[in-house]
Amino acid sequence: MSRPLIELHGVRKIYGQGEAAVTALDGIDLAIAPGEFVAMMGPSGSGKSTCMNILGCLDTPTEGRYLFDGVDAGRLPRDGRALLRRHFLGFVFQGFNLLARTSALENVELPLVYRGLPTAERHARARAALASVGLEGRESHTPAELSGGQQQRVAIARAIVTEPKVLLADEPTGNLDSARSHEIMELISELNRVHGITVVMVTHEADIAAFAGRVVSFRDGRVERDLPREAA
Repeated sequence: MSRPLIELHGVRKIYGQGEAAVTALDGIDLAIAPGEFVAMMGPSGSGKSTCMNILGCLDTPTEGRYLFDGVDAGRLPRDGRALLRRHFLGFVFQGFNLLARTSALENVELPLVYRGLPTAERHARARAALASVGLEGRESHTPAELSGGQQQRVAIARAIVTEPKVLLADEPTGNLDSARSHEIMELISELNRVHGITVVMVTHEADIAAFAGRVVSFRDGRVERDLPREAA
């Protein structure tokens, strides 16, 4: 059996000190295998977003260990966590986070600029990523010239242009109507199923979580349930 790609061992996250301290995560144990599609659910304040931030190396545990592909990511210095994000993680957010006055192609190229890739290679990879999400021919459009669903497709193309091992999606359909939400989830499912990208998604919607193969439910900073989709 292959080693888990993501492992959390006794992870606690505490914000503040003394009487003002808030325990956002209270001893989380979690393992995610390569190629899994996991949805994380729970009410506001349950800990799911804090967990996502730790998995994305945007935050670090107060206690416990976070291993990414066997590397103790939770103890990496800031630069080390930035490198891990840049080379192994892709992010998709509810608000798209696109540069408003920048074309779709340039938005998708941005992670490759940070890697220092030559212009021709950046263009080619960005065009291929846009084509893979169904936006061939829209390369020169700015976000204002695209629908919400198309903007999220640009954001997904930007997330996968670096060929990450893991796609972290935080409420990826939160700003979309039902039809566009279904289209985006079909696309994310295809990236997982066909391309083997491990997907970890935060959502509060049961119909969106149903696209995942496994549902992890949080409550009061702990994992309340961890079940295959059929049993969730």
